[in-house]
Amino acid sequence: MTEHTKTDGLPGFEPQMLERAKPRSERMAGDKIECNACPVLCQITAGRSGACDRYANVDGTLVRVDPVILLRKTLDAPDSVVVPFSGRQVLASGAAGRTEESGEHAAAQPEWNGDLLQSGEVFITGVGSSTTYPDYKPAPFIVASKVDGVDMVTVVTEGIFSYCSFKVKIDTDRYLGPEQANVRYKGEVVGHVTTAEYGSQMLSLGGVHHLTGGSKKEGRLTVEMMQLLGNKKAAELAIDGGSQVVIQAGRAPIVNGIEERRMRVGCGSATIGIFAKQLFGKVDEVIVVDDHITGVLTEHQAGRCLDIPLSGVKIRGRKSTPGRYFQVANPGIGWGGTDIADPLSIIEGWDPETARPGLRLLMTSTTGEHAVWFVLDENLKPVEQAMPPEVQKVVGRIGENCEPSLTSVLFLGGAGGSLRAGVTENPVLLTRSIKRALVNVTCGGAPAYVWPGGGITIMTDVMRMPDNSFGTVPTPALVAPIEFTMKLADFQALGGHMEYIRSLFSALDTGAWHNEGAPTGRKWLQQPAVNAWPAAVGPMLG
Repeated sequence: MTEHTKTDGLPGFEPQMLERAKPRSERMAGDKIECNACPVLCQITAGRSGACDRYANVDGTLVRVDPVILLRKTLDAPDSVVVPFSGRQVLASGAAGRTEESGEHAAAQPEWNGDLLQSGEVFITGVGSSTTYPDYKPAPFIVASKVDGVDMVTVVTEGIFSYCSFKVKIDTDRYLGPEQANVRYKGEVVGHVTTAEYGSQMLSLGGVHHLTGGSKKEGRLTVEMMQLLGNKKAAELAIDGGSQVVIQAGRAPIVNGIEERRMRVGCGSATIGIFAKQLFGKVDEVIVVDDHITGVLTEHQAGRCLDIPLSGVKIRGRKSTPGRYFQVANPGIGWGGTDIADPLSIIEGWDPETARPGLRLLMTSTTGEHAVWFVLDENLKPVEQAMPPEVQKVVGRIGENCEPSLTSVLFLGGAGGSLRAGVTENPVLLTRSIKRALVNVTCGGAPAYVWPGGGITIMTDVMRMPDNSFGTVPTPALVAPIEFTMKLADFQALGGHMEYIRSLFSALDTGAWHNEGAPTGRKWLQQPAVNAWPAAVGPMLG
């Protein structure tokens, strides 16, 4: 650790505001200081920030620009915690406290255990915590707390991730592009289309090969796109041979300028199966147009079970099983994810021995957004007519059962390399402890799924993370918060940096937020109800 950065936040030092410094190199101008938070080693002029916009030179002092995010179970009094103590109220604000007479109120409260900060209800996240990359030093925060009477430790840092990507799930029937097609951001390839899932199109964006394996421009734009998506902002993408899409976590996708509304209730065959009984007696034939499996009611097993006579319709495409057809049209942005605008184009004709004039035909898409009512004339040609109200009601039910179209963005990162050295001198013990469910891994307090197999590969829904959780460094790489929470005994057993543990009280008393006029500080957030408390003693921790 050099004397003029101290970005590691070890005991006795401030993780956010660092001591006034002199330039180390004679070639460095006198008003500059060098930051060693990453290998870039920016020489930062007074009043400016480094290339990552995370550290700045404020009057010769290196400071962390962003506030540390702290979570509370409730935000009734984020910086002022009132707890009863021997007939008095103890008001704890940060590290300072004062007492006020309030015997009557205190008598109604449980006996105070001496914890001014109620540490079991406070969690320091990695967002804004700083990093010690390349982590030959302990993590910025190694914090002790007591939860439900159990001594706990949380190791808090911001990881610098090159091996990372976003897996994007886009709920739409629209054709976005062929599988394996390149996805571009501002002209540069930043990912690819991956396998479609039920009612959703999937993209894989980012990854080490785009970040560092291509041109400088490709890497720069890849990390720019990743930071936007991770921070719940919109990114406009173009898919080779496919669509233009605007995606944003938690929002409906915009495909070729049109905002999507519905996710399919099911494939064409499933739609037939779900709604056959509701359409029984109101129609003579139903065709649900779908790029995957187009369903035909009278041939379908559901139609057979209801004893609906065959209609004699002949459908284009490859017949799978009765009433189920593949490849009735090409993929596209039309009916049911196909390229057709006229649903009758998938009908080759009618069997005159079976079909009859007056036959009632409903054609609909898998979302109900497209639906037309036909009646066969004397020449067995479908003639469009006004849809009967009772049929329209069922079409409405199809739409009602379609969930809103949404974009989901999941951060996928490999927490390997030197990041683990910030926890222990023997990194494999951390990996083994995680796989044995002795360590709870979170990202900004949000639950992280740990993939099976070797290494620490985590996946987190960015919507469950605090806003603006992601940063960048000009490597280029993505900066993301990560926290490892475990019992104190387990931390000791995996060879954790025991000598650098500090109490939550001490951690909150040390940062830049405690300095008068500090440009950075702390920000309190309430843990979202959808997330479990990250330091809870539960199934993960025994």
